[in-house]
Amino acid sequence: MLDMLIKCMRCAFGNKLRSFLTVLGIAVGVMSVTLVSSIGSLGKTAINDELSGMGMDSLVISGSGLGEDDLDSVRDIRGVSDAMPLMNKMADMELKGESSKAMVWGVNEDADKVIRLEVKYGRLLSRGDIAAHSKVCVIDEAIAENAYGRGNITGKKLNLTIDGAEQEFEIVGVVKNGVNTLQNMMGGFIPDFVYIPYTVFGEGENFSNITVRLDDDKDSETAVQAITDKLNIPKDNSGIEVENLLRQKKQMNNIMDIASGALSVVAGISLIVSGISTMTVMLVSVSERTREIGIKKSVGATTGAIMAEFLLESVIMTLTGGLTGFAAGTVISAVIYLCAGAKPYIDFAVGIPVLLISAATGIIFGVYPARKAALLKPVEALRHD
Repeated sequence: MLDMLIKCMRCAFGNKLRSFLTVLGIAVGVMSVTLVSSIGSLGKTAINDELSGMGMDSLVISGSGLGEDDLDSVRDIRGVSDAMPLMNKMADMELKGESSKAMVWGVNEDADKVIRLEVKYGRLLSRGDIAAHSKVCVIDEAIAENAYGRGNITGKKLNLTIDGAEQEFEIVGVVKNGVNTLQNMMGGFIPDFVYIPYTVFGEGENFSNITVRLDDDKDSETAVQAITDKLNIPKDNSGIEVENLLRQKKQMNNIMDIASGALSVVAGISLIVSGISTMTVMLVSVSERTREIGIKKSVGATTGAIMAEFLLESVIMTLTGGLTGFAAGTVISAVIYLCAGAKPYIDFAVGIPVLLISAATGIIFGVYPARKAALLKPVEALRHD
């Protein structure tokens, strides 16, 4: 068996240039599929991380007149990691004489436990700020960089016009941009973020939204039911509603998976083209080795043995191209991951199918040449010059 494999490899790569071009065609197709899949996974991970930073992997309880008692009740529910008031409004922002739009978030001292906030300068909001209705804020680093050309601008003042009322806030903290990738992808459609005490929103100690982070995302539906029961929400959801943002996030992930799969199929079309070139090469090989086939059949080689030999040669070429393409795609993907600041990894979930497809391509497009070789009559083959 080993001798046959070695012989088939020699025959498959007998014409080095022709074999190289055939292997290259398969390699390019497999590399394209690998790259599309890897980049899609990287983009999905990056977007999911940023959506998590925005609180999109949470539950939102909405209703008028929610208070601290409701907040404490939600925190006591099994499976709830933390909960906090989270209100938001678009506002006109003025800083250093420049006006722009900003998304203002009303939060409490637990903001960093529910949404991702990484302090670079200064501090986050404190319990004292919330209780005193202090006119203080925490801003994205991009706001500081755009206005002053540096990140640390704690102590500076900015004006926010919320619902027509202009108020002055002191900047007490600067955080790393939470949705930088999304902002870049969407051309600035997503505004900069400003965080202020929820008690400054005009509802006093009450609030209209509670954001809930869970210990396990898989139990989101169970948590929704537990919150509904705990807060005695009527079955018709009148007054208070519980929205499962995790469901929306999963739907977005499904859309991204479909898009990535569609692109992989498009990239895989090149494998069909490569398969046709493989068939052409094998037909030429059969033509060149007609006399050799006649000699083998005259000394007892069976039709099945001849067919198996040519099929094996075809699979060897396509599988070599598949391995080469997967290796090249993995290396390029690793470089892209490193440039993006992510940890590179080998995606065997993609590698195994594309290698199987490469082998299948060799079989499918090698059947006709192999069958043609196997059906040659010994006498006619020996007469071939």
